[in-house]
Amino acid sequence: MYNTAYLNQQFVQHFQVAPTCIASSPGRINLIGEHTDYNEGFVFPAAIDRYIYVALSAREDNEIHIFSAAYNTYFKTTLLPETSETAPEWAKYILGVVQLINGKKSIKSGINLFLDGDIPLGAGLSSSAALTCATGFGINALFQLGLSRLEIAQIGQQTEHRYIGVNCGIMDQFASVMGKENQAFVLDCKDLSYRYFELQWPEYEILLLNSNVKHNLASSAYNKRREACEQGVAWVKEKYPEVNTLRDINLQQLDDIVRPLSEDIFIKCRFVIQENLRVQQASDAIQRKDITQFGRLLYEAHWALSKDYEVSCAELDFLVHFVQGLPEVAGARMMGGGFGGCTINIIKKGSSTALIDKITTAYFDRFGKSPSPIQVKLSNGTSLLEY
Repeated sequence: MYNTAYLNQQFVQHFQVAPTCIASSPGRINLIGEHTDYNEGFVFPAAIDRYIYVALSAREDNEIHIFSAAYNTYFKTTLLPETSETAPEWAKYILGVVQLINGKKSIKSGINLFLDGDIPLGAGLSSSAALTCATGFGINALFQLGLSRLEIAQIGQQTEHRYIGVNCGIMDQFASVMGKENQAFVLDCKDLSYRYFELQWPEYEILLLNSNVKHNLASSAYNKRREACEQGVAWVKEKYPEVNTLRDINLQQLDDIVRPLSEDIFIKCRFVIQENLRVQQASDAIQRKDITQFGRLLYEAHWALSKDYEVSCAELDFLVHFVQGLPEVAGARMMGGGFGGCTINIIKKGSSTALIDKITTAYFDRFGKSPSPIQVKLSNGTSLLEY
């Protein structure tokens, strides 16, 4: 976690004034429930102790000045109805949030904004959601706009839709703003109801393994998967008008209506229905403290994501296959949108050093690169830093 003295000093260096407020927003993991959020299904996320930090001050003009430490890049534009076409990709997340809030609440002036963080980019830990939520939370505090946490999460989601071109669900933003220390929560993406579950495992901890395969959801098959789900729903809806999402469809209806029209779309839709069931089974296992069953569900989910939903890759499959069956690993799966990023591994405490050494050697022999281990703890959600 970055300290506020560093963030304050960097802000002054780049803008010659002190920040008025500093917001932090965490990345997230998802225990299980992948590609279900945009199908109004169930997910099981948690915020983690890796953050995006946004320091802000108001300006006396209507200009937006942004500096990204990660990209060592300065960008400025004006408070216009739409984002600048010349903006770099990372700046579009910030500018999108600015414009959406401005349309909703009317921002009174320009903004200076300094951005830094320790969430690995492209690792499937939702650095983009953390960025939009930190930006929204910071602007809300800077101008005392009275936005709720849910509104900030929804603005982050709308930014992805309108300014980035990723038709994502609400999970990433919701997890970033609503996280609680040592807890994960099952979120119903249909009505946004949620329930927290304590994750106090005396003998186990969470280890992420970053495959270091970089992905960009906007240019991947993410949107194609969503289109397949929507097509399946549309076909079933022709016969059952009350159906709106895959949540409303059972496996028999899929088999009768979708399978004869497209085996591929049938398999994609079946995955989502089965993944929703796995989330429910996983939350039951956690409540019973049944780590064996929980781990078994993670492995089952991974191979369904790989073989049925086809969003894995050789590197992710290798990482999961390598640990499957090891006594020190209760369960593992790919995490995030897919095509790279991290695996999540539930491992026995004290086993990480030896396990990482074994995996790193085997992975390097196979792919000529090393995975990056990331040990995480579950954290509180978006907040303002005291300084």
